[in-house]
Amino acid sequence: MRRLPPLNALRVFEVAARTGSYAKAGVELGLTHGAVSRQIAALETWLGQRLFVRTGRRMTPTPAARAFAAEVSLSFDRMIAAAEACGYPSVRSILRVDAPTTFAMRWLIPRLERFHAQRPEVEISVTTATTLRDELRGGFDLAIRRGSAERDAWPQYQAVPFLDEADTLIVSPALFERQPLHQPADIANHILLGSETRPGDWADWLERAGLPHRAEQRRRVFDHFFVTLQAVADGLGIGIGPFPVLQTDLETARILTPFPTILVPRTGYVALIPFDANKSSALTGFIEWLVAEGAVPHARHLTSAPGK
Repeated sequence: MRRLPPLNALRVFEVAARTGSYAKAGVELGLTHGAVSRQIAALETWLGQRLFVRTGRRMTPTPAARAFAAEVSLSFDRMIAAAEACGYPSVRSILRVDAPTTFAMRWLIPRLERFHAQRPEVEISVTTATTLRDELRGGFDLAIRRGSAERDAWPQYQAVPFLDEADTLIVSPALFERQPLHQPADIANHILLGSETRPGDWADWLERAGLPHRAEQRRRVFDHFFVTLQAVADGLGIGIGPFPVLQTDLETARILTPFPTILVPRTGYVALIPFDANKSSALTGFIEWLVAEGAVPHARHLTSAPGK
């Protein structure tokens, strides 16, 4: 007979060690602080050693407890995968993904067929956030945001970085033909299109290009970037666009990049997984696919405008 530790206490312990707090574990599991404390005490009695020590007003895991918790978490993941394998493979899994609108339209959705080819039993349901700063209100299995992967940046989520981003100038082929851009200073002959959701794009690009900020420069600002992108494609002016998010638009000649070597590095994208999410094989598989897609090499030099 296997001498197993109390499984419910293991579950509580794993959450408490991962969040670093009895209180946060209680919130995640729907338990009182006292209930969490009792479960931890039961596991400590079974193991014969302390797992948490008091630091100020908090109980923090010992180094041994953190190592033990990592193994317990992996074991739980393996149990979930094994249960799914013994379940009903014909049942279609639905994975709810929340992503910024432009990112979903221009990068994620055009690539989903590649994921479905690998995992036909998983359906991806995409909802969009109007801005990158939209509050994360739940109702999803995974969220995508642009931001740091540091743990302190997303205290309620596991953050997995998967895609780097850089900005450069974009223009429609038709507008370039009418008003060529042969050198950065030629932007003086154009209307600069901007977005309220990306307020620093033009200032950063002008600084990188070594150009002054001209108060008399004609500008138009739209509320969201996907509106700005449409205005650029329609030839209403020139804009600043993120890559590789707009790589497909570039490859189909919907837009051009006149100065592909003038790039402004941006914070990349992260996949955010709620700590209490069901770590199903569909979820872990989708995260692995995102990382693999983000690692696909893109052209080192963006396609330049004709004649350059």
